[in-house]
Amino acid sequence: MSKVSSVMNIAQRSMMNSQTGLQTVSHNIANKNTEGYSRQRLEIQSTPPTGLGRVQIGTGAKTEAVTRINNPHLEKQIQMESSKLGFGEGRVAYLDRVEQVFNEQVNKGLNHYMSEFFNAYRELSNYPESLPIRTQVKETALQLSQDFHRVNSQLKKIQDEIDGELKVELEEVNRMTSEIADLNQKIEAVEISGSLANDQRDRRDLLIKKLGEKINIKYSEVDKGKVNITLGNTVSLVSGYESMSLSTASTPENGNKRVGNFDVMYKMSKDGQPFRITDQLRGGKLGAMIEVRDQVINGFLDKVDNLAFNFSKSINEAHISGYDQKGRPAGTFFEGSSGVRDFSQYIGLNQRVEKDVSFIAAAIEPNAPADNRLANVISSIQYKGIMGGTDTLGDFYNGMVGELSVMTRKAKSLHEHQADSLNQLKNIRESISGVSLDEETVKMIEYQKAFDASARLIRTADEMLDTVINLKR
Repeated sequence: MSKVSSVMNIAQRSMMNSQTGLQTVSHNIANKNTEGYSRQRLEIQSTPPTGLGRVQIGTGAKTEAVTRINNPHLEKQIQMESSKLGFGEGRVAYLDRVEQVFNEQVNKGLNHYMSEFFNAYRELSNYPESLPIRTQVKETALQLSQDFHRVNSQLKKIQDEIDGELKVELEEVNRMTSEIADLNQKIEAVEISGSLANDQRDRRDLLIKKLGEKINIKYSEVDKGKVNITLGNTVSLVSGYESMSLSTASTPENGNKRVGNFDVMYKMSKDGQPFRITDQLRGGKLGAMIEVRDQVINGFLDKVDNLAFNFSKSINEAHISGYDQKGRPAGTFFEGSSGVRDFSQYIGLNQRVEKDVSFIAAAIEPNAPADNRLANVISSIQYKGIMGGTDTLGDFYNGMVGELSVMTRKAKSLHEHQADSLNQLKNIRESISGVSLDEETVKMIEYQKAFDASARLIRTADEMLDTVINLKR
């Protein structure tokens, strides 16, 4: 009698195992396209046998656990490569924007307007008394000044856009770190009882990867399944159940960061004083954005300022040595800021020249209307090495644009290479942890057949039990 009931118990546990297996299969199928999901498998283990004399009788099987198929080392490698890809994406996106500022294939640019200015002065040397040509000199100078303003303004506008995106991205970082801290608590609550928090761990792994795309982080799992996350070397973002927030603030100039641009701020506690941690953001999308803003764009702003300053200085030094159309000693042709910094923002024509083109000088001697020697001197500045003693204005500008082009192409090449490397790792992960519908179908049939067989075993045991009971009748 007891042996018949043991058969029934074994079959009952087998049915429950099959049900759990079918539920696991259905969960896998439902999450086939869920990002970051690791397929799960039922771990079945034999139950302890019972002794019958010298014979050991098996008692069936039980569900030991539902585990996820996952390679932690591969997950960490994907996270590290994702951070590099995020850095590449941020760098390429904004270098493209900077390159468009200097793109003379679509619009006229500085090189074109400088050439037009010198050509207009060259034409003035042929007709030094011509009022229309003097007007043309003024107009080309105005257009050149306005294009210097455009370049300066657009570069700074990109910096402002980076600041705006930086603020938005940090809000997303704070949301992810808060959710990771919450998942730490949920995972500990599940696993402290001996179960496995498979879905919560998948979600946390995915968030860590996405967080790594944005900033350079290090993470490690500590006791009871919790993870701690550090930004850079010293900034703790997640510690157990707690997450610390990052914010932005418009700060004075420091290092390569210009006044007014955002710094990333961090508070060690809710009531603590925020302090600057921008220098620790060196990876991920945000690290790339800060590098482009503070290193690349400021570097090109300095070059454009230097170009505008030396151009203006050379023209003015020549211009004040001559005489205008009415024989008066000439003044400066261009005006600007007192120093090189931001000269491209403030360069403009001398007010007298802008209002009256007769103040434009073309002669070296007074009262010599046909004297064109100064116009020749000014037009020849185009081919003189006034940029560092060796480079002409055109050489310097072309070198600057060429440097930007090489930088952008290199960034795109590295980004493409990094994307390919990451895709390979993701394909490896998919082969290990991904859900195969064919495999799940096979498993489903296995569990269905096992369930049917267990049900028949219960019917058989029930019939045997009826036979035993009816023996006394």
